[in-house]
Amino acid sequence: MMMRMTRRSSVFRLGALLWGAVLLLSAAATLSAQQKQTINITGYTINAQLSPADHKLSATAQVTFTALDNTDTAIFELHGALKVEKVTTTANLPLSGERGPNATVIVTPTTPLVKGQQYTWIFTYDGMLEGDAGSPVEDFTLAQVGDPISYLLYAGRWFPMVGYLTDRFTADIHITLPSGYRVIGSGPTTSGSAAGGEQHNFHWAKPGFPGTIIAGKFEPPVAAAPNIRVYTTEAHKQSAQDYGQTAVREFAYFTSTFGVPESTQLNIVELPDNAVPSVYWGPEIAAIAGTRMAGGVSNARLLANTMVHQWWGSEISPATLNDAWITNGMARYGELMYLEDTAGRTALNTAIQDVSSGALAYDTIPLTSAGRLNPFSPQFQAMTLEKGALVYHMLRWEVGQDSFLKILRAVLSQFTDKSIRTSDFEKLAEAQSQQQLTPFFAQWLDGTGAPQFNNKYAVYRLGNNKGFRTIGEIQQDLDLFNMPVELRIETDGKTEIRRVDVVGSDSQFVVDTFGRPRHITVDPDNWILKNSPDMQVRIHILRGQQLVAQGDITGGLAEYQNALKANPSSSLASYRIGEVLFTQRNYQASINAYRDALRGDDDPRWTEVWSHIQIGKIFDVTGQRDRAVPEYRQALQTNDNTQGALNEARKYLQTPFKREDAD
Repeated sequence: MMMRMTRRSSVFRLGALLWGAVLLLSAAATLSAQQKQTINITGYTINAQLSPADHKLSATAQVTFTALDNTDTAIFELHGALKVEKVTTTANLPLSGERGPNATVIVTPTTPLVKGQQYTWIFTYDGMLEGDAGSPVEDFTLAQVGDPISYLLYAGRWFPMVGYLTDRFTADIHITLPSGYRVIGSGPTTSGSAAGGEQHNFHWAKPGFPGTIIAGKFEPPVAAAPNIRVYTTEAHKQSAQDYGQTAVREFAYFTSTFGVPESTQLNIVELPDNAVPSVYWGPEIAAIAGTRMAGGVSNARLLANTMVHQWWGSEISPATLNDAWITNGMARYGELMYLEDTAGRTALNTAIQDVSSGALAYDTIPLTSAGRLNPFSPQFQAMTLEKGALVYHMLRWEVGQDSFLKILRAVLSQFTDKSIRTSDFEKLAEAQSQQQLTPFFAQWLDGTGAPQFNNKYAVYRLGNNKGFRTIGEIQQDLDLFNMPVELRIETDGKTEIRRVDVVGSDSQFVVDTFGRPRHITVDPDNWILKNSPDMQVRIHILRGQQLVAQGDITGGLAEYQNALKANPSSSLASYRIGEVLFTQRNYQASINAYRDALRGDDDPRWTEVWSHIQIGKIFDVTGQRDRAVPEYRQALQTNDNTQGALNEARKYLQTPFKREDAD
C-alpha cells in the first residue's frame, strides 16, 4: 500500500491501520522497478556514529558484491540526505562516484566490472537525518537520528544497497553513540566503550535483511518470555507487559503453524508515534509505534501481521516483485489465521469481507505481473497484500487444512535463507497436496476477476417418505473457473453442507435431503474471492478512502457517491461522505450525510454511534449546545464502544467539542 499519508478524521480505521502496518513490507525502491539490477550485494561491514543532539550520521560501509553482468558502472541506493565523501577499493584506490536520480549513487570503477567476479568497495559518507528530507520514499521518514529515539530502517537506505527485499546479504554493523541509549539490531550483540560513547556490535551471518537499527532512551526491557523482550520509553512502559504477553501468544501460534523460525529471538521495540511507517520489521525485530502497544484487537492484529515476517520475509523472500504476493499475502493471511484462532470463524468471515474489497479494488492485471506497478502504489499493495492473502485462503479450501500446512512448512524449509519464485511455490503446492492445481493458479495468479455466483434450483419430493431431491445449477461469469464450491442447504430439519465442483459458467448439482430445502447459499463461509453488488459498494468506499488519504477529496467523494448509487441505503457510504464534508467545514451537508447514515442499513453497526457523536460535534461547533447534548446521549444508548466511542461521547457530554484552528 503506498498512499500519501495525510491526517484524517476517520473514526474506525482498522483496515487503514493494517494497510499501514505493511506499507513498507513489500516496498522496493522505485529505481528497482525501473532498471535491471547489475550487481548482487552479499555482505556488509558498517561502522556508523550517531549524534542525536545534532541529528547526524557518519559512517563507512564496506560493501562486498558480485557483478551480474559486464558493466561500466554500479548503481547503489542511498538516502538522499547523506553525502558521499569518497568511494575506494580495499587497497584504498579511489573510485569515481556521483549522485544520481531517485536517491542513487553511481560508481564508475577504473576498469569495467566483469560478470561473476566479486568486488569490495568502501563508502564514506555522512549527513543530517531529520524528517523526510531526502527520503527514498516521498513523505516517509524512514531514517531519523534524534531523541529520545533514533531509528535507521533498512527501507531508509542509510547504507548503500540494491534490491530491497530481494537481495539477501550478511552484515556486521557497529553503532557508536553517546552513553545512555539502548540499541536494538539483528543477531548476536556485544557492547563496549568507544570514543564518543559506547559501541554496539551486531552480527548477522545468514543471508537475509539485517540493517534496521533502533536506538533509544528505553526503559529496562520487559522479558515477556526468555526469547521475547519489549523495549519502550517511559511514556509507554505501562503497556509493555500486556503487549509482551500478546506477543508470546502470537509467537507460539505462528511457531506451531509455520515451524521454528530461523531465530527464536524477538525484540519488540517502540517507534516514535509520529514515525512513518508506524510499524516495521527486521530479523528478530518488530518495531511498533508507542500508541499501538495498547491492548485491543486492531493492535494485536497489527503485531501479528508484523511478526509473520520473521518467517515470510526474513526466512524466505520473493525473488522479484512479481513474487511479492508470497510473503506479503502470507503476512496478511497469517494475521487472519491468528484472528480465527483467537476470535473464531465469525471474526474471520468479517475480516475476509474487508480483505476481499481490497483484493478487487484494483484487480486489473495478473498478480504475477504486479512488478510492473509502482511498489508504493495502492494498486501494488492491494494486489500483493489483500489478493495474495485470499490466494492462500482459497488454496486452504482447495487442498484442505492438513495439506495447506504441509505446503507452508515445505516452502519455509526448502527455501530457508533463499528467495522463492511463484513457479517454485506452485510446484511445492502440487507436490505436498498431491493435487493438480494448474486451474487454481491460472485463475488466481495469472488471471484477473472474480466470479459472481447465482444459483437456481427445483425441489422434488421422493417417494416412500425418503425425503427430497434438489436439482440445481450454479452459474457464474468466468468461463475458465474451475474450483470446488461449498453449498449450504437449509431444510426443515438439519442444515446440510455439500462440496460441489464448479467448472465453467454453468455447473449442475443434485442434493438429497430428508427435510424440505428452504434456502440454498453458495459459498456461505466466504472461501472464494467473489463479486457481488454488496462487494461493489465496499470497493467504491475503499477507493474513496484511499483517494481522500492521498488528498484527492473530489475523487474520494465521487467514489462514495458511486457506492450510494450501488446501494442508496449504505450507512458506511453516507458516513464517509459526512466525514469528508466535516473536514471541509461544510456542516449542513455533513449533518445531512450523517443523518442519512442513521437512516441507512446500519452496516457496519458502529456508524450509528459515531454518526450521533459527529452530529453532536457539529451542533457544538455551530453554537447549539442544547442540541448537541441529546446526540451524545443517544450515542451512549447504543452501548457500542467501537474505537472508544462511548468514552468520546462521555467526554463531550462534560465539555463541548471545540474544533482547533489547524483542523
